[in-house]
Amino acid sequence: MSFPQGFAASLTLFLLLAVPLQGQELGDRSKVVLGGVPFSVSVIGAEDLSTLVEIRDQAGTLLGSGAVAAGETRTFTGLRVESRNQLPLQVRMGDAVESLSVPYAPGWFSLMPPLVAIVLALAFKEVITALLAGIWLGALAVAGYDPVQATWRVVDQYVVPSLGDTDGGKTQIVVFSLLLGGMVGMISRNGGTLGVVEAVTPFARSRRRGKIATWLAGLAIFFDDYANTLIVGNTLRPVTDRLKISREKLAYIVDSTAAPVAALVPISTWVGYEISLIGQGLGSGAGEATTAADAAFLSGLSPFGVFLQTIPFLFYPLLALFFVFLTSVMNRDLGPMAAAEERARDGGGLYRPGAVLATDTTDSFLDPPEGTPHRWWNAGIPVLSVILVVLGGLYTTGRSSVGPDANLMDVFGAADPFSTLLWGSLAGCLVAGVLSVAQRLMTVGACVEAWVAGVKAMLLAMVILTLAWSLGTLTQDLGTAGYLSQLLSGRLPVVLLPSLVFVTSGAMAFATGTSWATMAIMIPLVIPLSVSLAGGTGFADGSQMPLFLSVVASVLAGAIWGDHCSPISDTTVLSSTAAGCDHVDHVRTQLPYAFLVGGVGLVLGSLGTALGLPVWLALGSGGVILVVVLRTFGRTIVEEP
Repeated sequence: MSFPQGFAASLTLFLLLAVPLQGQELGDRSKVVLGGVPFSVSVIGAEDLSTLVEIRDQAGTLLGSGAVAAGETRTFTGLRVESRNQLPLQVRMGDAVESLSVPYAPGWFSLMPPLVAIVLALAFKEVITALLAGIWLGALAVAGYDPVQATWRVVDQYVVPSLGDTDGGKTQIVVFSLLLGGMVGMISRNGGTLGVVEAVTPFARSRRRGKIATWLAGLAIFFDDYANTLIVGNTLRPVTDRLKISREKLAYIVDSTAAPVAALVPISTWVGYEISLIGQGLGSGAGEATTAADAAFLSGLSPFGVFLQTIPFLFYPLLALFFVFLTSVMNRDLGPMAAAEERARDGGGLYRPGAVLATDTTDSFLDPPEGTPHRWWNAGIPVLSVILVVLGGLYTTGRSSVGPDANLMDVFGAADPFSTLLWGSLAGCLVAGVLSVAQRLMTVGACVEAWVAGVKAMLLAMVILTLAWSLGTLTQDLGTAGYLSQLLSGRLPVVLLPSLVFVTSGAMAFATGTSWATMAIMIPLVIPLSVSLAGGTGFADGSQMPLFLSVVASVLAGAIWGDHCSPISDTTVLSSTAAGCDHVDHVRTQLPYAFLVGGVGLVLGSLGTALGLPVWLALGSGGVILVVVLRTFGRTIVEEP
């Protein structure tokens, strides 16, 4: 999707026009036109024709017009239809007229598929049926409200393309997850996992220490959120299980250290992407500036420099990391998380009775045979191999893209994260197999059987992940993000802009399940918008820079916050997978924490700093409030005697 200035969405319908028009293909009609939300139509002129193009609705009202030269592609933006009665559109090119029938839905309908999926999942604690219901509901609009066609579209237009999306990295993530599951199967079978538990036991003798160790591991794997989630969760799950730490708590620690760390550390797969978006927005912002001095100032800013300056304003990621540490070191929890921790401590189970685990950790085949030595390095070396190969791959692929003179941040920003994740997980499998066979712990056939068992344990998670991606793709076709932008925007006091941007970004990420797409939509929009609302007064002398930085940071923080809250987020699904937790239980226990930290970050951070509160005071006050809330309303999870 492409977007005009401001928050209004643009839905591009590629219209291939030639003379004669009869029999011509009209391109991608799967995207839905939302009532009242601006969209655009791209027209390709015939090779031998230069003429006037008119786009009218069914009543003959002119929506857009302009000359199109021979062979030229012209995009008509800002077109609107308010009701289904205005369709089909009539596209006139010279003497030829083509009827453009496109799927239509009222704007509010674009919110229904993700909301239905989320509500059903939380209400009935069954995520697959809930996701399928949401996808089918959206596909109903795409298919012109034909229920039979909608059923077919669920599979052929959403599920299969999600699995085959190599450009977007979805296929690679599935293979990476399955390979890592296979590696976990081998290191469990060869005794390496129990070896890690026994090696860590002297250091993590209590539940408090076990949670702090998991938090520290989450900080250490900073270079990629997917790698962080799966490596930390799978490696430390046996340790937390032994200490009777609930699977919900493990999933929360894993989820709340993955994206926040990757978004904050300059050497990660996230930051290069963020910087490219900031650079795009700075170019637009300089064009929007009302004074030459402000335009020159903005065009002279370094995107990397802007990112570094936004780090103190990333209130949600910073406070989320602090709150994970706080709940761990204080050994206190709130609400449903406290209930889950008490259940695990009191022997009621590491997960809720009747829970459907995203990863099947109950397969006895993964237990080592009696007499197998428990050597920690049989797990540690394969995991370290994954980390080193991924880091090496990020460096080499990035270096080949930017050249030998680039700095390390640019190298990691230009790296190919998806290929390197595949290399790392495959290396881990090979190393685990070689160690097992060389020590005569398993035969080659037994390694393959253990690998297959590990892969099988991941299948349910991959189904959930694929359906979540499918629902995310559907929200793009429905224009959910664009409708939310339009719904939550408008002329407003500039002091409220950071707060509105945080809420809008969070709503987008929550409804669509993706923080990266949210950032891609919002950052290039909010930078010129902040310049426009500021009236061009204060960028050149720096007086408006704190507000500007807060606006940019609010996009990143809001996207991560919405991603943490969303049951259809891929990182949320992978956190449930790595922790071996029921996915709905993970969402249900994490939501109160995400809302608490997000609310504090919104009020003190986005709003407070816009009103003049110093950044250090906003962060410090936020930390104090979290301590007070946890101390006042939290329950101490007393260690088992």
